[in-house]
Amino acid sequence: MENIKLYEDKMIKSCDALKEDFATIRAGRANPHILDKLKVDYWGAPTPIQQVANISVPEARMIQIQPWESSMIKEIEKAIMVSDIGITPNNDGKIIRLIFPELTEDRRKELVKDIKKKGENAKIAVRNIRRDANDALKKESKSADVSEDMIKDMEDKVQKLTDKYVAEIDKIVEEKSKEILTV
Repeated sequence: MENIKLYEDKMIKSCDALKEDFATIRAGRANPHILDKLKVDYWGAPTPIQQVANISVPEARMIQIQPWESSMIKEIEKAIMVSDIGITPNNDGKIIRLIFPELTEDRRKELVKDIKKKGENAKIAVRNIRRDANDALKKESKSADVSEDMIKDMEDKVQKLTDKYVAEIDKIVEEKSKEILTV
């Protein structure tokens, strides 16, 4: 079965999606990635904020957004207000500032719980990919002239990949949890 690589690619994508998701979790310090999923209405088209403004982090707990067109300030502000970021933007007519409050101990624990839940969902996704791979192997063993030993070897390879990516997810969760708790 040559498409084990296909299943490995899916597992890699699950890990990458988790990393992207974690990049949007704010840890008490300013991270411009929390704006990645926000879109503004730019000439009738939903456009990422990064494409209509310069985003910088002048201080550890502040993000500065400077739109290239002053008319975009209201649109950007509106997008931030309706998002789940939970920060009220300050605007001086030219620049929008997002000031991140210090995280409370309770909020940190809540975030770590959320991180672990997302990690668990990513592990479930990897295990589902393993199940799909094993199902494909079983179908192949019935239809093609593939030996049971070859199928067993392939299943072992799939299991090793699953273990590898579950461990990778655990590592990602551990690092993000540590980051949240030690800010």
